[in-house]
Amino acid sequence: MAYLQAKDTISGQEGRAYTTINGVVEEMFYVKTLEATIEKEKAEIKTLGRRGTQHKATGWSGSGSMTIYYTTSKFRKMMTDYISKGKDTYFDITIVNEDPTSSTGTQRIILTGVNLDSVIIAKLDTESDALDEDIDFTFEGVEIKDSFNALQ
Repeated sequence: MAYLQAKDTISGQEGRAYTTINGVVEEMFYVKTLEATIEKEKAEIKTLGRRGTQHKATGWSGSGSMTIYYTTSKFRKMMTDYISKGKDTYFDITIVNEDPTSSTGTQRIILTGVNLDSVIIAKLDTESDALDEDIDFTFEGVEIKDSFNALQ
């Protein structure tokens, strides 16, 4: 009987993330957590001869959130560009999961058309050892560049 070996699980610290903004790629070394979700949009369909409601996929929506250490002004500058000039920035985020201990290999996902929902513009906290901030975003597309290997 096959089972998942502990060594094949993926360590949350064995990953990287990169932004691509206006063609410039930069490592997001300040990321603590990042999560992106795709949610299907569904219509309820009722048909003759059936009492139950069926569901039909009609689209999708991508959203996410990340917690980052409060060490970059990049996202605040994007938001103030929108406020002062009306210039909204869309960019890509590449997320790489790659744990050298695991035989699952590498997974590389690219979120395209990422757009920020909100940013903390300024922060102070006398109780914090390290300032961080939560940033919510949406995205317009996704590409799977590399997939995990199938486990045997």
